[in-house]
Amino acid sequence: MHKIIVLGAGMVGSAMAIDLAKDHQVTVTDVSSSVLDTLGKRAPQLTTQLLDVTKEKELKQTLSAFDLVICAVPGFLGYQTLQYIIECGKNVVDISFFPEDALTLHALAKEKGVTAIVDCGVAPGMGNIILGYYNEKMQITDFECLVGGLPKVKKWPFCYKAPFSPVDVIEEYTRPARYVENNQIITRPALTDCEYVEFEEVGTLESFNSDGLRSILQTMAHIPNMKEKTLRYPGHVEYIKVLKSAGFFEEETMIINDTAIRPLDFTSKILFNEWKLGPTEPELTVMRISIKGQDSMGKEQEVIYSLYDEYDPESQTSSMARTTGYTATAVANLFLKGIFTEKGVFPPELIGKHEEVFHFVLNYLEERNVFYNMA
Repeated sequence: MHKIIVLGAGMVGSAMAIDLAKDHQVTVTDVSSSVLDTLGKRAPQLTTQLLDVTKEKELKQTLSAFDLVICAVPGFLGYQTLQYIIECGKNVVDISFFPEDALTLHALAKEKGVTAIVDCGVAPGMGNIILGYYNEKMQITDFECLVGGLPKVKKWPFCYKAPFSPVDVIEEYTRPARYVENNQIITRPALTDCEYVEFEEVGTLESFNSDGLRSILQTMAHIPNMKEKTLRYPGHVEYIKVLKSAGFFEEETMIINDTAIRPLDFTSKILFNEWKLGPTEPELTVMRISIKGQDSMGKEQEVIYSLYDEYDPESQTSSMARTTGYTATAVANLFLKGIFTEKGVFPPELIGKHEEVFHFVLNYLEERNVFYNMA
Protein backbone atom coordinates (compact mmCIF):
# COMPACT_ATOMS: atom_id res chain seq x y z
CA MET A 1 0.00 0.00 0.00
CA HIS A 2 1.43 3.36 -1.08
CA LYS A 3 0.93 6.77 0.46
CA ILE A 4 -0.64 9.14 -2.07
CA ILE A 5 -1.51 12.81 -1.72
CA VAL A 6 -4.14 14.46 -3.93
CA LEU A 7 -3.81 18.24 -4.27
CA GLY A 8 -7.30 19.63 -4.86
CA ALA A 9 -10.60 18.25 -3.55
CA GLY A 10 -12.84 19.48 -6.35
CA MET A 11 -15.14 17.31 -8.41
CA VAL A 12 -12.36 15.40 -10.18
CA GLY A 13 -9.87 15.49 -7.31
CA SER A 14 -12.34 13.92 -4.90
CA ALA A 15 -13.34 11.21 -7.41
CA MET A 16 -9.68 10.30 -7.90
CA ALA A 17 -9.02 10.20 -4.17
CA ILE A 18 -11.97 7.87 -3.54
CA ASP A 19 -10.87 5.58 -6.36
CA LEU A 20 -7.24 5.44 -5.20
CA ALA A 21 -8.29 4.75 -1.59
CA LYS A 22 -9.44 1.26 -2.66
CA ASP A 23 -5.79 0.15 -2.72
CA HIS A 24 -3.75 2.95 -1.18
CA GLN A 25 -3.50 5.28 1.80
CA VAL A 26 -4.80 8.62 0.49
CA THR A 27 -4.65 12.16 1.85
CA VAL A 28 -6.58 14.95 0.10
CA THR A 29 -5.73 18.62 0.48
CA ASP A 30 -7.57 21.78 -0.43
CA VAL A 31 -7.56 25.47 0.46
CA SER A 32 -11.26 25.27 1.41
CA SER A 33 -12.23 23.71 4.74
CA SER A 34 -15.90 23.44 3.68
CA VAL A 35 -14.94 21.44 0.57
CA LEU A 36 -12.83 19.10 2.72
CA ASP A 37 -15.60 18.73 5.30
CA THR A 38 -18.06 17.72 2.58
CA LEU A 39 -15.61 15.19 1.15
CA GLY A 40 -14.76 13.83 4.61
CA LYS A 41 -18.42 13.06 5.29
CA ARG A 42 -18.83 11.42 1.90
CA ALA A 43 -15.62 9.38 2.11
CA PRO A 44 -14.44 8.87 5.72
CA GLN A 45 -11.70 6.50 4.49
CA LEU A 46 -9.78 9.56 3.27
CA THR A 47 -7.51 11.78 5.34
CA THR A 48 -8.13 15.48 4.65
CA GLN A 49 -5.78 18.41 5.22
CA LEU A 50 -5.99 22.16 4.66
CA LEU A 51 -3.21 23.31 2.33
CA ASP A 52 -2.48 26.35 0.19
CA VAL A 53 -0.29 25.14 -2.70
CA THR A 54 0.97 28.68 -3.34
CA LYS A 55 2.90 28.54 -0.04
CA GLU A 56 6.02 26.83 -1.30
CA LYS A 57 7.62 25.90 2.03
CA GLU A 58 4.40 24.46 3.50
CA LEU A 59 3.67 22.52 0.31
CA LYS A 60 7.13 20.97 0.11
CA GLN A 61 7.10 20.00 3.79
CA THR A 62 3.71 18.32 3.32
CA LEU A 63 4.79 16.38 0.22
CA SER A 64 7.84 14.86 1.92
CA ALA A 65 5.80 12.04 3.52
CA PHE A 66 4.23 10.71 0.30
CA ASP A 67 5.18 8.25 -2.45
CA LEU A 68 3.16 9.87 -5.24
CA VAL A 69 1.43 13.20 -5.84
CA ILE A 70 -1.78 13.68 -7.83
CA CYS A 71 -2.09 17.34 -8.85
CA ALA A 72 -5.69 18.49 -9.43
CA VAL A 73 -5.38 22.20 -8.71
CA PRO A 74 -6.98 24.89 -10.93
CA GLY A 75 -5.15 25.51 -14.19
CA PHE A 76 -3.80 28.94 -13.22
CA LEU A 77 -1.93 27.31 -10.31
CA GLY A 78 -0.86 24.19 -12.18
CA TYR A 79 2.55 25.00 -13.68
CA GLN A 80 4.03 26.54 -10.53
CA THR A 81 2.64 23.72 -8.37
CA LEU A 82 4.10 21.09 -10.71
CA GLN A 83 7.48 22.82 -10.55
CA TYR A 84 7.40 22.77 -6.74
CA ILE A 85 6.48 19.07 -6.76
CA ILE A 86 9.36 18.21 -9.11
CA GLU A 87 11.81 20.28 -7.05
CA CYS A 88 10.82 18.09 -4.08
CA GLY A 89 11.85 15.02 -6.05
CA LYS A 90 8.32 13.63 -5.96
CA ASN A 91 6.73 11.62 -8.76
CA VAL A 92 3.47 13.14 -9.96
CA VAL A 93 0.40 12.61 -12.14
CA ASP A 94 -1.09 15.97 -13.14
CA ILE A 95 -4.55 16.95 -14.43
CA SER A 96 -4.44 20.70 -13.82
CA PHE A 97 -4.35 21.36 -17.60
CA PHE A 98 -2.35 24.58 -17.21
CA PRO A 99 -1.77 26.76 -20.29
CA GLU A 100 2.05 26.73 -20.02
CA ASP A 101 4.24 24.15 -21.76
CA ALA A 102 4.90 21.31 -19.30
CA LEU A 103 7.83 20.04 -21.38
CA THR A 104 9.89 23.05 -20.24
CA LEU A 105 10.16 21.20 -16.90
CA HIS A 106 11.50 18.02 -18.53
CA ALA A 107 15.17 18.75 -17.79
CA LEU A 108 14.40 19.58 -14.15
CA ALA A 109 12.42 16.35 -13.75
CA LYS A 110 15.28 14.28 -15.20
CA GLU A 111 17.77 16.05 -12.93
CA LYS A 112 15.60 15.28 -9.88
CA GLY A 113 14.95 11.68 -10.96
CA VAL A 114 11.22 12.36 -11.19
CA THR A 115 8.50 10.91 -13.40
CA ALA A 116 5.85 13.57 -14.13
CA ILE A 117 2.92 12.49 -16.29
CA VAL A 118 0.76 15.46 -17.30
CA ASP A 119 -2.59 16.11 -19.03
CA CYS A 120 -3.97 12.79 -17.76
CA GLY A 121 -7.66 13.39 -18.40
CA VAL A 122 -10.12 12.45 -21.09
CA ALA A 123 -9.10 15.02 -23.73
CA PRO A 124 -6.31 15.83 -23.37
CA GLY A 125 -5.51 12.45 -21.88
CA MET A 126 -7.09 9.29 -23.19
CA GLY A 127 -7.21 10.64 -26.73
CA ASN A 128 -3.45 11.20 -26.54
CA ILE A 129 -2.85 7.67 -25.21
CA ILE A 130 -4.78 6.19 -28.14
CA LEU A 131 -2.85 8.39 -30.60
CA GLY A 132 0.50 7.43 -29.05
CA TYR A 133 -0.34 3.74 -29.29
CA TYR A 134 -1.33 3.83 -32.97
CA ASN A 135 1.58 6.10 -33.86
CA GLU A 136 3.80 3.06 -33.20
CA LYS A 137 1.70 0.81 -35.44
CA MET A 138 0.98 2.93 -38.51
CA GLN A 139 2.07 5.97 -40.45
CA ILE A 140 -0.62 8.43 -39.41
CA THR A 141 -1.83 11.10 -41.82
CA ASP A 142 -4.93 12.36 -39.95
CA PHE A 143 -5.95 12.67 -36.30
CA GLU A 144 -9.24 14.14 -35.13
CA CYS A 145 -10.67 14.38 -31.62
CA LEU A 146 -14.30 15.42 -31.07
CA VAL A 147 -15.23 15.76 -27.38
CA GLY A 148 -17.78 17.36 -25.11
CA GLY A 149 -19.34 17.19 -21.67
CA LEU A 150 -23.08 17.95 -21.71
CA PRO A 151 -26.12 17.93 -19.40
CA LYS A 152 -28.70 15.24 -20.13
CA VAL A 153 -31.49 17.80 -19.76
CA LYS A 154 -31.36 20.66 -22.28
CA LYS A 155 -32.26 23.97 -20.61
CA TRP A 156 -32.83 26.95 -22.89
CA PRO A 157 -31.04 29.08 -24.01
CA PHE A 158 -27.56 27.56 -23.66
CA CYS A 159 -28.42 23.85 -23.24
CA TYR A 160 -25.17 23.57 -21.32
CA LYS A 161 -23.90 22.96 -17.80
CA ALA A 162 -20.27 23.02 -16.64
CA PRO A 163 -18.64 21.02 -13.84
CA PHE A 164 -16.17 23.90 -13.41
CA SER A 165 -16.06 27.69 -13.38
CA PRO A 166 -17.70 29.59 -16.29
CA VAL A 167 -14.51 31.61 -16.78
CA ASP A 168 -12.68 28.36 -17.65
CA VAL A 169 -15.39 27.48 -20.18
CA ILE A 170 -15.26 30.97 -21.68
CA GLU A 171 -11.51 30.46 -22.15
CA GLU A 172 -12.39 27.68 -24.63
CA TYR A 173 -14.53 30.19 -26.53
CA THR A 174 -11.94 32.98 -26.65
CA ARG A 175 -8.51 31.33 -26.92
CA PRO A 176 -7.40 31.05 -30.57
CA ALA A 177 -7.60 27.45 -31.80
CA ARG A 178 -4.53 25.78 -33.33
CA TYR A 179 -4.76 22.81 -35.65
CA VAL A 180 -2.47 21.23 -38.24
CA GLU A 181 -3.30 21.10 -41.94
CA ASN A 182 -0.84 19.88 -44.58
CA ASN A 183 2.00 20.04 -42.03
CA GLN A 184 1.25 23.69 -41.22
CA ILE A 185 -0.01 24.94 -37.86
CA ILE A 186 -3.13 26.99 -38.56
CA THR A 187 -4.50 29.42 -35.97
CA ARG A 188 -8.15 30.39 -36.19
CA PRO A 189 -10.61 31.95 -33.75
CA ALA A 190 -12.40 29.53 -31.46
CA LEU A 191 -16.03 28.73 -32.38
CA THR A 192 -15.15 28.56 -36.11
CA ASP A 193 -15.73 25.74 -38.63
CA CYS A 194 -19.00 24.66 -37.02
CA GLU A 195 -20.26 21.32 -38.28
CA TYR A 196 -23.11 19.01 -37.31
CA VAL A 197 -22.00 15.54 -36.23
CA GLU A 198 -24.20 12.52 -35.53
CA PHE A 199 -23.75 10.37 -32.43
CA GLU A 200 -25.80 7.25 -31.88
CA GLU A 201 -26.47 7.88 -28.17
CA VAL A 202 -27.23 11.62 -28.26
CA GLY A 203 -28.21 12.44 -31.84
CA THR A 204 -26.96 15.58 -33.58
CA LEU A 205 -24.29 17.74 -31.93
CA GLU A 206 -22.36 20.70 -33.29
CA SER A 207 -18.58 20.79 -33.29
CA PHE A 208 -16.31 23.83 -33.39
CA ASN A 209 -12.60 24.59 -33.33
CA SER A 210 -10.98 24.73 -29.89
CA ASP A 211 -7.36 24.78 -28.76
CA GLY A 212 -7.08 21.23 -27.44
CA LEU A 213 -4.14 19.66 -29.27
CA ARG A 214 -1.67 20.98 -26.68
CA SER A 215 1.49 18.82 -26.45
CA ILE A 216 0.87 16.79 -29.60
CA LEU A 217 1.63 19.88 -31.69
CA GLN A 218 5.25 19.19 -30.62
CA THR A 219 5.40 15.47 -29.92
CA MET A 220 3.46 14.42 -33.04
CA ALA A 221 4.67 17.14 -35.41
CA HIS A 222 5.23 14.52 -38.13
CA ILE A 223 1.47 13.99 -38.53
CA PRO A 224 0.32 16.28 -41.39
CA ASN A 225 -3.31 16.78 -40.28
CA MET A 226 -4.50 17.08 -36.65
CA LYS A 227 -7.61 18.72 -35.24
CA GLU A 228 -9.50 18.90 -31.94
CA LYS A 229 -13.08 20.17 -31.78
CA THR A 230 -15.48 20.72 -28.90
CA LEU A 231 -19.04 19.36 -28.97
CA ARG A 232 -22.21 21.13 -27.84
CA TYR A 233 -25.94 20.77 -28.47
CA PRO A 234 -27.05 22.55 -31.67
CA GLY A 235 -27.71 26.27 -31.18
CA HIS A 236 -25.25 26.78 -28.33
CA VAL A 237 -22.50 28.27 -30.47
CA GLU A 238 -24.76 30.98 -31.95
CA TYR A 239 -25.69 32.28 -28.47
CA ILE A 240 -22.01 32.31 -27.43
CA LYS A 241 -21.04 34.18 -30.61
CA VAL A 242 -23.67 36.84 -29.80
CA LEU A 243 -22.19 37.37 -26.31
CA LYS A 244 -18.65 37.39 -27.69
CA SER A 245 -19.43 39.86 -30.48
CA ALA A 246 -21.30 42.15 -28.07
CA GLY A 247 -18.23 42.41 -25.81
CA PHE A 248 -19.39 40.32 -22.85
CA PHE A 249 -16.07 38.41 -22.75
CA GLU A 250 -13.81 41.49 -22.86
CA GLU A 251 -11.11 41.73 -20.18
CA GLU A 252 -10.51 45.47 -20.37
CA THR A 253 -11.94 47.30 -17.36
CA MET A 254 -14.88 49.66 -17.85
CA ILE A 255 -16.41 52.14 -15.40
CA ILE A 256 -20.10 51.79 -14.48
CA ASN A 257 -21.50 54.14 -11.82
CA ASP A 258 -17.98 54.85 -10.55
CA THR A 259 -17.25 51.13 -10.26
CA ALA A 260 -14.50 49.47 -12.29
CA ILE A 261 -15.58 46.13 -13.73
CA ARG A 262 -14.39 43.73 -16.41
CA PRO A 263 -17.19 42.52 -18.70
CA LEU A 264 -15.73 38.99 -18.44
CA ASP A 265 -16.15 39.01 -14.63
CA PHE A 266 -19.73 40.27 -14.92
CA THR A 267 -20.57 37.62 -17.54
CA SER A 268 -19.01 34.83 -15.47
CA LYS A 269 -21.05 35.90 -12.45
CA ILE A 270 -24.29 35.92 -14.45
CA LEU A 271 -23.55 32.58 -16.08
CA PHE A 272 -22.44 30.84 -12.87
CA ASN A 273 -25.95 29.82 -11.84
CA GLU A 274 -27.08 29.30 -15.44
CA TRP A 275 -24.21 26.88 -16.14
CA LYS A 276 -23.64 25.38 -12.69
CA LEU A 277 -23.91 21.60 -12.73
CA GLY A 278 -25.77 20.28 -9.71
CA PRO A 279 -23.91 17.71 -7.57
CA THR A 280 -26.26 14.89 -8.63
CA GLU A 281 -27.41 16.32 -11.96
CA PRO A 282 -27.31 13.77 -14.82
CA GLU A 283 -24.70 14.62 -17.45
CA LEU A 284 -22.71 12.82 -20.10
CA THR A 285 -19.37 12.74 -21.85
CA VAL A 286 -19.10 11.94 -25.54
CA MET A 287 -15.90 11.57 -27.57
CA ARG A 288 -14.85 10.24 -30.95
CA ILE A 289 -11.19 9.70 -31.88
CA SER A 290 -10.46 9.16 -35.60
CA ILE A 291 -7.03 8.11 -36.87
CA LYS A 292 -6.19 7.57 -40.54
CA GLY A 293 -2.99 6.44 -42.22
CA GLN A 294 -1.15 3.45 -43.63
CA ASP A 295 -0.24 0.22 -41.87
CA SER A 296 3.21 -1.38 -42.07
CA MET A 297 2.29 -2.86 -45.47
CA GLY A 298 1.27 0.53 -46.87
CA LYS A 299 -2.43 -0.31 -46.79
CA GLU A 300 -4.90 2.47 -45.97
CA GLN A 301 -6.26 2.13 -42.45
CA GLU A 302 -8.78 4.02 -40.31
CA VAL A 303 -9.25 3.51 -36.58
CA ILE A 304 -12.17 5.03 -34.65
CA TYR A 305 -12.68 4.93 -30.88
CA SER A 306 -15.93 6.17 -29.35
CA LEU A 307 -16.77 7.01 -25.75
CA TYR A 308 -20.21 7.56 -24.28
CA ASP A 309 -20.43 7.84 -20.51
CA GLU A 310 -23.05 9.08 -18.03
CA TYR A 311 -23.28 10.26 -14.43
CA ASP A 312 -23.12 7.29 -12.05
CA PRO A 313 -25.99 7.58 -9.54
CA GLU A 314 -24.70 4.70 -7.40
CA SER A 315 -21.39 6.39 -6.54
CA GLN A 316 -22.79 9.89 -7.22
CA THR A 317 -19.85 10.58 -9.52
CA SER A 318 -20.19 12.79 -12.58
CA SER A 319 -19.21 11.43 -15.97
CA MET A 320 -16.62 14.17 -16.39
CA ALA A 321 -15.02 13.16 -13.08
CA ARG A 322 -15.12 9.47 -14.06
CA THR A 323 -13.68 9.85 -17.54
CA THR A 324 -11.08 12.43 -16.51
CA GLY A 325 -10.20 11.18 -13.04
CA TYR A 326 -10.07 7.45 -13.71
CA THR A 327 -7.65 7.97 -16.59
CA ALA A 328 -5.34 9.69 -14.11
CA THR A 329 -5.78 7.02 -11.41
CA ALA A 330 -5.11 4.31 -14.01
CA VAL A 331 -1.84 6.04 -14.87
CA ALA A 332 -1.02 6.47 -11.16
CA ASN A 333 -1.51 2.75 -10.56
CA LEU A 334 0.50 1.64 -13.58
CA PHE A 335 3.34 3.88 -12.41
CA LEU A 336 3.20 2.45 -8.88
CA LYS A 337 3.27 -1.07 -10.36
CA GLY A 338 6.49 -0.20 -12.19
CA ILE A 339 4.98 -0.51 -15.68
CA PHE A 340 6.31 2.94 -16.66
CA THR A 341 9.50 4.19 -14.98
CA GLU A 342 11.17 6.66 -17.36
CA LYS A 343 12.29 9.96 -15.82
CA GLY A 344 11.18 13.36 -17.09
CA VAL A 345 7.92 15.07 -18.06
CA PHE A 346 5.61 12.98 -20.24
CA PRO A 347 2.31 13.94 -21.87
CA PRO A 348 0.03 10.90 -22.34
CA GLU A 349 0.94 10.19 -25.96
CA LEU A 350 4.52 9.43 -24.87
CA ILE A 351 3.39 6.74 -22.41
CA GLY A 352 0.55 5.40 -24.59
CA LYS A 353 3.06 4.21 -27.16
CA HIS A 354 3.92 1.34 -24.82
CA GLU A 355 1.68 -1.70 -25.42
CA GLU A 356 1.41 -2.60 -21.73
CA VAL A 357 0.48 0.96 -20.73
CA PHE A 358 -2.24 1.22 -23.40
CA HIS A 359 -3.96 -2.02 -22.40
CA PHE A 360 -3.57 -1.39 -18.66
CA VAL A 361 -5.38 1.95 -18.92
CA LEU A 362 -8.18 0.58 -21.13
CA ASN A 363 -8.72 -2.39 -18.78
CA TYR A 364 -8.65 -0.17 -15.70
CA LEU A 365 -11.33 2.08 -17.18
CA GLU A 366 -13.47 -0.88 -18.24
CA GLU A 367 -13.40 -2.17 -14.66
CA ARG A 368 -15.03 1.15 -13.74
CA ASN A 369 -17.57 0.92 -16.59
CA VAL A 370 -15.86 3.53 -18.77
CA PHE A 371 -15.73 1.98 -22.23
CA TYR A 372 -13.82 3.08 -25.35
CA ASN A 373 -15.41 1.15 -28.19
CA MET A 374 -13.37 0.57 -31.32
CA ALA A 375 -15.27 0.76 -34.59
